[in-house]
Amino acid sequence: MTEAGLRLHAADPDDMAVVAAMLQDALLPLADIQFLPGERRFLFVANRFRWENCDRNGQCDQYERVNCAVAFEGVEKVERMGLDRCCVHGLAELLTIEVADGAVLLVFAGGGRVRLAISRLDCHIRDLGEPWPTQWRPRHPDDAGGTPDRGPYGDDRHTP
Repeated sequence: MTEAGLRLHAADPDDMAVVAAMLQDALLPLADIQFLPGERRFLFVANRFRWENCDRNGQCDQYERVNCAVAFEGVEKVERMGLDRCCVHGLAELLTIEVADGAVLLVFAGGGRVRLAISRLDCHIRDLGEPWPTQWRPRHPDDAGGTPDRGPYGDDRHTP
């Protein structure tokens, strides 16, 4: 029997901080990012590292990734900045999500950003399918942990 996947809803900045932590180091295929202006919805599926399996120091018994659907509602406008320089082979690594007055900012490794102009903060995330093991844990510049031998993207992605 498998455990239920992660399901979260963010309606305020504190909620969004939890969602951002769960999506830190997620990998997003740029081709799969969609803005549906008629529905005022911004969607993507991310391959996220399962940080909830780790302790406060980032130590995990097993490293895992899982696909995760992410939807922002009430989106009025989307601006993409610098995604051409930050992405390798069409994949972007999400560092964090910031909330400002009337906007959500997705911040990617390499300097790329996506700014969502929103009428309200309304974000849902839900894991899709089963997690799979990976031998790589994302590592950050100020992080003493992490696996020293990382794949070419900082984790288990491989070039085509």
